[in-house]
Amino acid sequence: MKKFFCLFVVILVFCLAGSVRADVKDAQLLVSDIHWLGHDTFKITGEKVIYTDPFRIKAKDDTTDRADIILITHEHHDHCSVDDVKKIQGPNTVIVTTPSCAEKLSGNVRIAKRGDVMDIGGIRIEAVPAYNVNKKFHPKEKDSVGFIFTIKGKRIYLAGDTDHIPEMKTFKNINIALLPVSGTYVMTAEEAVQAALDIKPDVVIPMHYGTIIGTKMNAELFAEGLRGKVEVVILKEE
Repeated sequence: MKKFFCLFVVILVFCLAGSVRADVKDAQLLVSDIHWLGHDTFKITGEKVIYTDPFRIKAKDDTTDRADIILITHEHHDHCSVDDVKKIQGPNTVIVTTPSCAEKLSGNVRIAKRGDVMDIGGIRIEAVPAYNVNKKFHPKEKDSVGFIFTIKGKRIYLAGDTDHIPEMKTFKNINIALLPVSGTYVMTAEEAVQAALDIKPDVVIPMHYGTIIGTKMNAELFAEGLRGKVEVVILKEE
C-alpha cells in the first residue's frame, strides 16, 4: 500500500508540473498579442482590441486601431488623456474607468470602482485597488484602480499607478502581470520584484518607464531581480 501511495504522489507531482508548464506556455503565447506603446499603454489584440491608459497614441487615420474596450486606471493626464482616447474611440467602443476620469470623457463609459466585476463583450473585467503607500501621488482614498481582465481564458493584471500593496497577495491565478517599475510615482524596480513574488504570475511585463520617468535600466534591474523565479518579458516599444 505504501508503494502505491508513493507512486500516486510521484504521478500527481508530475501532472501538476506539466499543468504549470502548460499555463506558462499559454501565457507566453498570449504575450505575442500584447503590444507596448510606451508608458502604461498597451494594445492587446485577439478576441477584442483592448487598450490600456492610452497616452501619446500614434493612431492611423482609419479604423484598424479602433478599440473595442479602453481600460483607464485613473484621472491623471498621462492615463486619462481625452485626445488620445478620441484617436482610438469608435461608435462601439466601451470605456471602463474611474468616476474621476469618466467626468472628462464622452461615449459609452462604464464606471469601475474597486471590487466591481463586469462583463464587456465576453471579457471579464475586475477592478482592484491601486494606490501609494509611501508617497502622496496616488492616495488610497482616491478612486484609482488596477484591472484584472480575462482573455482567451488567461488572466491579465494591469497594476496601474501603484506601490507594492498588501492586496496583491490576494490576486489569484494571474497569468500575465503588467507592473510599473520606475519609482518616483510608483513602485521601484526592487519593490516591483517583491510585488511579482506576491502575485506569482506566469509571466510579468514591466511598464511605466521611458516616457515621463524611468529608463530601460529600471526594467532590466527588475528582470534581474526575478531571474530564476518569474519569467520577465521586456517588450520593445512600438
